[in-house]
Amino acid sequence: MTDPRDLEPGRLYSLDITMHLTSWVFPKGHRIRLAISNALWPMILPTPYSMTTSLALGGRQGSSLRLPVVPVKGVTPLALVPPQPSEERSDIKSNGFPWPGEWTLERDEAKHKATVRWRGKADATYPWGKETDYENLTYKVDDAHPETSSVLGEAESVFLLPGRELRWRGHLSVTTDRKNFYYEYTRELLKDGQIMKQKTWQETITRDHQ
Repeated sequence: MTDPRDLEPGRLYSLDITMHLTSWVFPKGHRIRLAISNALWPMILPTPYSMTTSLALGGRQGSSLRLPVVPVKGVTPLALVPPQPSEERSDIKSNGFPWPGEWTLERDEAKHKATVRWRGKADATYPWGKETDYENLTYKVDDAHPETSSVLGEAESVFLLPGRELRWRGHLSVTTDRKNFYYEYTRELLKDGQIMKQKTWQETITRDHQ
């Protein structure tokens, strides 16, 4: 990654991919399915160049999936002090975080375009007031023109305090073309509906083999 280079057509490349940590445990006798894909949209924006890839299994060292094995008899765990009762505060109520929220996928088969929308909401009540958080993201991709992929996002945190209301708003825009990513983010602070502070960050990031 420190010295990216173009792939050579027709050449085989050996890949060593470390998977993310999980807590899944497969009982004895169960089968494990391994799915391989050369794209992960909307988590990763697509390359602007069309290509065909082939997956070669085997080779001189062979292909393998290495997973840790839970020992039948492990090390004796350390003795832990039993949990002590704690004071439960009845004046704080929360329904968690916006994630995982709601996901929707819209597919236009005639134009070969897709839109993914995500939104989430959370709120909490404290002795000093109430907090409500809203988030939403919109991903768009065009099969024929993957260089035009985009991500738009909106976030808002509303704090209802005695005698006033504070709002923090965020506006995100990530657009692309064949050469660059274009990033723009605006942050706003409002008091009782009036903007008190506002700042925008903008950056053009070269694709650099991406």
